[in-house]
Order: sequence, then C-alpha cells, then structure tokens
Amino acid sequence: MVSAAAAGALAVSGVVLVATPAEAGPSTRGCENRVNASIDKLLTCVTAAGVTEHLAAFQAAADANGGNRASGSTGYAASADHVDATLTAAGYDVVRQSFEFPFFEQTSAAGFAQVAPEAATYAEGTDFAVATFSGSGDVTAVAQAVDTDFTPTATSTSGCEAADFAGFTAGSIALVQRGSCDFAVKSANAEAAGAAGVVIVNRGTSDDGGLISPTLGAPGVGIPVVGTTSALGSTLAGDTLALTVDAVSEVRTTENLTAELPGRVDDGVVVVGGHLDSVPEGPGINDNGSGSATILEVAQNLARTQLEHPVRFAFWGAEEFGLLGSQAYVDSLTDAELARIGSYLNFDMLGSPNHANFVYDSDASTFPAPEGYVSAESGAIEATFEAFYDSRGIAYEDTEFDGRSDYQAFADAGIPSGGLFSGAEDVKTPEQAARYGGTAGVAYDACYHQACDDLDNVSQLALDQNSDAVAYAVLTIADAGTGPGQGNG
Repeated sequence: MVSAAAAGALAVSGVVLVATPAEAGPSTRGCENRVNASIDKLLTCVTAAGVTEHLAAFQAAADANGGNRASGSTGYAASADHVDATLTAAGYDVVRQSFEFPFFEQTSAAGFAQVAPEAATYAEGTDFAVATFSGSGDVTAVAQAVDTDFTPTATSTSGCEAADFAGFTAGSIALVQRGSCDFAVKSANAEAAGAAGVVIVNRGTSDDGGLISPTLGAPGVGIPVVGTTSALGSTLAGDTLALTVDAVSEVRTTENLTAELPGRVDDGVVVVGGHLDSVPEGPGINDNGSGSATILEVAQNLARTQLEHPVRFAFWGAEEFGLLGSQAYVDSLTDAELARIGSYLNFDMLGSPNHANFVYDSDASTFPAPEGYVSAESGAIEATFEAFYDSRGIAYEDTEFDGRSDYQAFADAGIPSGGLFSGAEDVKTPEQAARYGGTAGVAYDACYHQACDDLDNVSQLALDQNSDAVAYAVLTIADAGTGPGQGNG
C-alpha cells in the first residue's frame, strides 16, 4: 500500500537518518504558529509540559463526569470535545465518526453465597466472576443442575439446547456446565426456561477447573450470570443460593475522531492513532490519556507544516471494550481509502510510572507475530523508533506485536504498523530496573485499569522521552520521500 519509492525511502530513513538532538533551552512560544519540518524544530516544540496540559484536561473531564472517560459516557464526550476544539483551533478539519458498541459496567460489587443447607459466602474474583454482559438481579433460589456431568474427563453440552431444560423449575438458579456452545446460548436458554439466574461451572479438564470469567458477547440476557470453579460448582446442585449482580448492559453510541494534515503527495498516509477512552473504573490518564495527549501535542505542532505524505491523527473510541473503534474505522474504509494508507503508528500508554521503553517488535526479531503482520515496511517502522532511542542513548526493548492494541485492525488489513508502549500490569524485572530506573518486582503501572490511574500516575521522564520519539517517527516516516528535516525547513 506504500508506493515503491516511498517504501524504499521509509526503509532508509528508519535505519540511517538520525538527527542530532536539539539542545535544551529554546522557548517553545510560537511553536504552533510556525513550520516545524525539521527534527530539531519539532522536538524543541513537542514537550512533556505540553502533553501534560492535555492530560489535565482529560482529568478534568473525568472529575466532572463520574470519575471516568469510558466510551459512551459524558466523560468520553468531554474528552472528545477537548480534542476537537484543540485540533479545530490549530486549523484542522475534524471528522467525528459515530458507531454503536456493546457497553457493560458493574456498578457495585457482586454477591454470591450459599444460604442452605449451610451458610457460606464466596469471594468475587476468587470463587466466582460476573459474566460480561450479565443482566442484573438480586435472587435467592435453589440451584438446579441442567444436564451436567462433573466427571473430570466428561464433555458437556449442558444448557446448549432448550430440551436440556425440560422439567426445569421456573424461578430456580440454573447450574450449567462449560462446554460445546457459547455461554450466551446457555444463559439465553436458561432465561427462556424461567431461570432467575445462571451459574456456569468450569469443567475439570479446562484450565484445571479453575475460575472462569465468562462473557456473553453482547447485551441481551436479563438475569444475573456468574462463572465459578469446577470444585465449587460441582457441589452446589440442590443448595439454596443468593446471587446479586448490579450492572449496566446495553448498546451505546460513541465516536472516533480523525484529522488529516495534507502532504505534498496524496498517498502513503501515515495514520497516527491511540485510544481516547478509559475503562469505567477510572480516569485513564496513563491508559490512554498519555497516548492521546501526545498525539494531540504533535498534531498542534505540525499544523502549519507540510510533509511529503499526509498525516492523519486518530483518536479511537471503545478500545477498552475490545478494540472496537479502530476496527469500526478500518471496516468503514473503501479499498481505495485503505490503499492510500502507507503506515499506522500506535501509541497506547506512554507515561507508565514504573516504565520501560517498549517498541512493538514489528520485524518479529524477538517474538513471533500473527501471519501477515510483518513486512519490510513494518520492520522499518520499528527501526525508526530504535534509531531515535539510539541517537539519545535511551534504553529500549522489543515487546510482542500480537494485536493487543488498536494496530490490530490495520495490521489485519495488511497495513504496515508499529508503535510504542511503556508497560501495563506486568512486573518490572531487576534487569529492567537497572536499565530504566524504577522499582523491580512492581508493575510498570500499578494503577492499570483502576481509579488511581490519574494525573499523579504518569512519569514525566517517560512522557518526555516518548513524546520526542513519537514526534521523531511521525516526521521521519511522513517525510520519507525527501528524508527527515529536508523540504520546508
């Protein structure tokens, strides 16, 4: 999808052309009103302080709207309005693309207990887990087994057919077993038979019978549904259980935002994207306010600059519900529109407080990648980031290029992709602590997907290093037809 000439220039620029770092100290006043077509000029203008201004706006959006910026919420709408207003003020034409998506949020802790013949209280996250897209309810009823066989090696079609519920007592809690069909099918059949709730029991041969966290795939089931372990679930038939789930499960509308900086040619568009939404549990300032704010800062400082190829800045909705916004966007493009895109750069979590500098391994030199993800062009994207870090003497390492973030839709469409990441819930090793600083044995972001992912949960060092890396790569790859720093000066 990249022209042959642009692909060749991209490969060269990604490996060889490394700019001398700009000296610290020049004022950034007026940066957004000048041409920043050289590495030195752009990196002088893109600052951690500028990124943090946008993070503060995202924090304010969350604070004023229930503490989060989840897609489909007023907090997300306020974040989108900030992006729109900022880009519009910089001179961009902003496109807001609406799409529907399945929304689920637990609004309080769930409860699961045995009432009779003995009393026992079970722990959420250990003994049971609420199914994603479960309905709500507060039920006390007898658990009735539905075509179950708890022999460890047995297969199971429990609950997969309406006939399984012949003789089922309406108002009971259906005890069904994992296997053969989707959890949504079992739950819908149970609801149709008059069940007041559903407990899905793991099979003894599945993950050693441990706790399962089911998903029903989409809204539709109106009764509470939980998953549990084989060891616990196999003992519950005939017991009186209490089951409480308080959740919102519905179809909502959200949006993506895009804005394009024209190039001297029309093809080889560099799409620069990251998700704008948070999880419902918190404001999402590192995940992924940090990526969105960095993209916004770079867009502001390139607004008056024309590079060889167009740059399209993208802010995705509903990533936290399954990479839905970026997929909806790619699905909406015609073949001709897809063919215009030369590369996709993804930025998801750039300010982790106990950070490492991870570059997506888009040449598959360290980790395997899905079929079709790796090409000479994707390898050149990775090399561009590595060239920046090498030029600054900054440590970095590969991370899996496996489709965990919004590059998946683009890579699946055959578009060369890459990007950066500073770590999430995994734990920093002693070797990484020696390389990057920080604390070994602690998660890169201990507030990942939690309420404490706020403005205090961001490393200014990580933001400073990675915002420069983003700016360098955007300019280098978009200007690959002439080489970085050439052209408009």
